Amino acid sequence: MRHLKNLRLLSSSALLSAGIFAMGFSSVAMAGKATVALPSGELGATSYDPIRSSKLNTATSLIYDRLVEQDADQSFHPHLATSWTESPDGMSWTFKLRDGVKFHDGEVFNADTIASWIPDFKDTENAYLVAAIKSVEIVDPLTVKFVMERPEPNLLYNLASTFMGVPGQKSYDSLGKDYGVSTAIGTGPFKLSSFEIGLETVVTRNDDYAWASGLSVNQGAAHLESVTFREIPDQSTAFLELKTGGIDLLLGVPTDFLSILEAEKNVGVITMAGTGISYMPINTTAAPFDDIKVRQATALAINQKSILESVYKGVGSEANHFLIDTLPAGDVKKELLVSFDSAKANTLLDEAGWAMGDGGVRMKDGKPLQVTLFTKNDSDLKRLTQVVQAQLKDVGMDAVITVFDSSTIRDEYKKNAHQLAVRNYDWNNADILEWFFSGTRVGYPNVSMWTDEKSEMLKDTAMTKSTTSAERVANFKTYHEYILSQHLFAPLYQPAQNIAFNKDTVTVPEKVRGPRFRSQTFVDIDVVK
Repeated sequence: MRHLKNLRLLSSSALLSAGIFAMGFSSVAMAGKATVALPSGELGATSYDPIRSSKLNTATSLIYDRLVEQDADQSFHPHLATSWTESPDGMSWTFKLRDGVKFHDGEVFNADTIASWIPDFKDTENAYLVAAIKSVEIVDPLTVKFVMERPEPNLLYNLASTFMGVPGQKSYDSLGKDYGVSTAIGTGPFKLSSFEIGLETVVTRNDDYAWASGLSVNQGAAHLESVTFREIPDQSTAFLELKTGGIDLLLGVPTDFLSILEAEKNVGVITMAGTGISYMPINTTAAPFDDIKVRQATALAINQKSILESVYKGVGSEANHFLIDTLPAGDVKKELLVSFDSAKANTLLDEAGWAMGDGGVRMKDGKPLQVTLFTKNDSDLKRLTQVVQAQLKDVGMDAVITVFDSSTIRDEYKKNAHQLAVRNYDWNNADILEWFFSGTRVGYPNVSMWTDEKSEMLKDTAMTKSTTSAERVANFKTYHEYILSQHLFAPLYQPAQNIAFNKDTVTVPEKVRGPRFRSQTFVDIDVVK
């Protein structure tokens, strides 16, 4: 952790002037091995237990398969389940399972696996994923029926989630809470070889793999013999590692570097639609943000257009609410959209009793409007935080930046030690609202520390009382609009996903199937022959 008022980052121009880009590429993907730098938002996972973990990374999708896979267009496709049917009343789902699938430890995947797996979610943070399933009935060795407590129009999305990768039951039961650190058993195209928390994960090819989903061209074992996933907190360093041969693939390229990368003949760049936003949660329990006028003023002080143009060079889009634009629940009333309005922000602060003082910092009762602004030790987030700091200063708020590593910052949130923070999330479903604003999740991930009776009612309606997809959208839209009306955060930016790879060492499919760069693409990656 370190405190700072001003933060100097290593920009692309600085890198150029330092002459670092004169260094050439090295070939590191030797003998079928590839090295990948994880994106900043995935750093800090402490386990490969998909059931109990609140944070997973890309490597998880290589270890575990899912019943269902989602494509980039939001459609769902068979994987461990070959087909499914939903009853007309939504009170049961029947899944046909793929034959011939085995776990990494040799155990057979079948209906018994599913019947044992679903109950394991009980009393975990991820229990909501299966909360609508009352019981699992085994119809035959390769057919299961989910008997529902209520209709769940979001079930296929849940089943396609990385958190619903299917673990080997024998290993999961025997290791208990130790599962996922030294041992993680799935049916995926790669096996966990080693895991050093906060440093790297190594997975090796599952040579028996013969059940890839239809989203992969390669239907057999992966071309790569092993993949090393490295955690590199500073994105400038990760970028240089790609340039100098330390890594073959960089997931999450800072937009600042895109123009440089695109000019490099040995670098391939893939830009995908984003699946999350960057935002600034506001701690509603910490003065002065227990005053809704101060919260609203804080949100209106943020200039999203300036952030998009100055920080991200126009790549991505402005964020004016909490959901990505492709989600229908994001189509909220125009008056609830959060957009820069400096005049209104200043008026609200005046009304709240914060008068502009000498030096451009507002005062109230003899105290300056000085607040803490938390962020993670990530170059992209740090730079964004510095811009946010400057924009808050324009309305008379003195924000002091504090930088933490990925694991420490969660502890600080849980201790309620924060006022403002700059964060991001990666999730392409409206239920992300429940994750970050539910009263049952105060501290983390509910960093806004928000608890409210009406909010809980709207959340429960959206999460548990939607019977059809259309009804679910309407319920989440209502919940979203109420969250916006309470000014619990400031939306900052809606990023694109930028992936870069070394064309001298690996080949990557031109078309990425899926909303994220995951296992269905990794099985098609090969080394340059």
